[in-house]
Amino acid sequence: MKLSNRKEFLQTSAVLLAMGITGSSFNSKKKMPLLSFSTLGCPDWTFQQIVDFAAANNFNGLEIRGILRELDLTKCKEFNSAESILVTNKLMKEKGVKFVDLGSSAAMHHSDGAERQKNLADAKQFIDLAQQLQCPYIRVFPNNLPKEQDRNATIGLIISGLVELGDYAKGKNVTVLLESHGELVHTEDLLKIMQTVNHKSVGMVWDIVNMWSVTKESPAAVYTTLKKYIRHTHIKDLKFIGGKEQYTLLGTGETPIFEAIDILNNNGYKGYYSFEWEKLWHPEIDAPEVAIAYYSKVMKEHFKM
Repeated sequence: MKLSNRKEFLQTSAVLLAMGITGSSFNSKKKMPLLSFSTLGCPDWTFQQIVDFAAANNFNGLEIRGILRELDLTKCKEFNSAESILVTNKLMKEKGVKFVDLGSSAAMHHSDGAERQKNLADAKQFIDLAQQLQCPYIRVFPNNLPKEQDRNATIGLIISGLVELGDYAKGKNVTVLLESHGELVHTEDLLKIMQTVNHKSVGMVWDIVNMWSVTKESPAAVYTTLKKYIRHTHIKDLKFIGGKEQYTLLGTGETPIFEAIDILNNNGYKGYYSFEWEKLWHPEIDAPEVAIAYYSKVMKEHFKM
């Protein structure tokens, strides 16, 4: 090898080695996760206020669970016509915020024919709206296991409802997500449902605290069992006072919430970490401008960004 060529070879090798080391250090650095929050936490804000706040506080997405206390999104002025949807989508694009999930009130456990059909119809309306908003998910509830109803029969109703909605969502770029909620928060029950449904257009919202507060199952055990189905998460914190749940600012409660967050992040979860501050149901908790901004700050600190 000629001297000049050898010199060039060594210089090139040094550069490549440095790039390799640099790339490795960048890859090992924690990445800031995708953050969203549910509008359940700000029931008295206008849609403009919600979007502005999201953009100003480093949120990537919004989970829509009502606007100005109207939970049926098809009745909200931002979503009730093709023209208003165009305006809404334009605003979201301008602010750099995406729709993440539409939270319906549809519950799959009902056995009464009329009530069951109403809930399925409501969910289908949300699927149609999600398609127009380019929103990947809608949320439905399991939800109860009525004492007067055979337990296996109720689980069968939930399964058949999810299959029907999954079939309806097929080809619309929308996935129907069952939230761990209500009386269906045990891993084995959720696994049975998801395995039986076995549908590409059906997945899960892992509400970590909904499950842990009842079952005390470790996040690691839950994730290991249900990871195949988890598409979206609900993040919150609480403590027990006198045996009753009290929601707290993230990181000030007693739940293993950061254990769950780290498990998700370390295992390549690519979905949103969506803050669910239940202000609509619990008016006594901190104001949304405090709690939602605090969530963004704490998550940024946790991921050292």
